[in-house]
Amino acid sequence: MTLRDAYGNPLSTGSTTAVDHYDQAVRLFLAGQFGAVSEFENAVAADPGFSLGHAGLARARMMSGDMPGVRAAIATALELAPHADTREQQHIEAMNLLLGGQPRAARQVVLAHVRDYPRDAMAAQLCTNIFGLIGFSGEVGREAELLAYTSALLPHYGEDWWMMSMHALSLCETGQVDASLRLMEKSLALNPDNANGSHFKAHALYEAGDMAAGRTYLADWMRGYDDRAVLHGHLSWHQALWALHDGDEAEMWALVDRSIGPGAAKGLPINVLTDTAAILYRAELAGVAVDPMRWTAISDYAARFFPETGQSFADMHAALAHAMAGQGDRVVHIAETATGFAGDMVRPVARAWAAIARQDWAGALADLVQVLATNERLGGSRAQRDLLELAYVNVLVRLGLTEEARRNLKARRPVLSSAPPVSDLVGTVA
Repeated sequence: MTLRDAYGNPLSTGSTTAVDHYDQAVRLFLAGQFGAVSEFENAVAADPGFSLGHAGLARARMMSGDMPGVRAAIATALELAPHADTREQQHIEAMNLLLGGQPRAARQVVLAHVRDYPRDAMAAQLCTNIFGLIGFSGEVGREAELLAYTSALLPHYGEDWWMMSMHALSLCETGQVDASLRLMEKSLALNPDNANGSHFKAHALYEAGDMAAGRTYLADWMRGYDDRAVLHGHLSWHQALWALHDGDEAEMWALVDRSIGPGAAKGLPINVLTDTAAILYRAELAGVAVDPMRWTAISDYAARFFPETGQSFADMHAALAHAMAGQGDRVVHIAETATGFAGDMVRPVARAWAAIARQDWAGALADLVQVLATNERLGGSRAQRDLLELAYVNVLVRLGLTEEARRNLKARRPVLSSAPPVSDLVGTVA
C-alpha cells in the first residue's frame, strides 16, 4: 500500500512512523512553530532512506540558521532522490536550488512544479509569503504576482488553514484588508497555533489602522509562543511598533531588549538586523531618544552576519545601522558593491541613509526619490517599507516642505496620516 502525506501526496517510504513524524513536522513548519527540526529528524530516523524527509529537514534547519546541518541533509536527499518518484525528485530539486543560492532557478522550478502538484505544500510554500521566492524577486509587481500565485493554489486546498493564511496575506498586501481579515479569521479558527496566521492578522490590523486591537491580540497570542520559534522576534517587533505608535516607550524598549535585538532574539540574523534597525529608526522619527550604543551594537551585528552585500532587504537595513552608528566606511562599501535582487536600489538607499546621518536633507531627498515609486522591489511588507515612506516624509519636513510631506503621506500611506509617527508632523496633519 502506498503511504501518503496529510495533503494526499504519495511518499516513497514504507514506514508509517516516518510518515506520522513527517506530517507533524510539516504542520509545525507551516505554522511557524518550534519543533519541526526534531520531527523531521524523527522521520528520517524511522526511515533513513526517506528522501523527502531529508529535504524537509534541510529546509527546517535553514529556518533555524543551522547551515552545516542544511548542507548535510540536502546532500542526503540528493543521494536518495533517484529512488523517489517524479514529484519528490522535483521537490528536492527546488529545495536544492534554493539552499544552493539559486533563487531565480528555484522559483521557476516551483512555479512549474505546482501546476502538476499543487498540493505539495512544502514545495509550494517556497513561493508564498513576503519573504519567499516571489517576495524577494526584486521585481516590480511582485505583490500582484504573489496574489495570482495564491489565488491559483487556493481552490486546490479547500478548508486548509495554511493556504488560507497565505492567501490572506496576499490580499492584505494588495490593499484588500477586509477580505484578508475575514479569511485570516477562518484560518485561525482551524488552527489557532498558526504563527503565520497571527503574523498576517497583525499585518492586516496594521493596514486597517486598528492599533488597540492589534496590541491586545498579539499580547494575548504571544503568551504561548515558544521564544525559539522563527517568528517570535518579528512578532515582538510588531508589538514594539504598536507600543511606539501608542506612546508606550517603556514597553517598546522592553520588547527590544527581551525579544528583538542582538543577544535577545533567537531567530534568523536577517530578522534580528532588519527588525532592530527599523524599530530604532522609527523611534527616532517619532521623537524618541535612542542610545548611540544601540546603533553601534546593531551595526556590529550587521558587519558580522552580512559582511558582503547580496541580500537586498538585509543590505538596506545594514546600511541604515552603519550610517546611524557613524560607520561611514561600512555604508560606502554597501553603496558601492550592492548586489542581489534589488542591488541597484540598495545603492541610492544607502547613500540616503548616509546623507540623513549627516543631516544633508537635500542629498537624502535626491537619493530617496529614485526608489520610492517602486520600493516593493526591495522586499518586505508594506509595514516594513514604511521605514522608507516615513524617512522620505521626514526629509521633506526637514527641508521645510511640510505641506508636501502631508500630501505625500495621505496619498501613499493614508493609514498613517491621521496620527503620523513622525514627531515634526504631529499636530500638523489634518
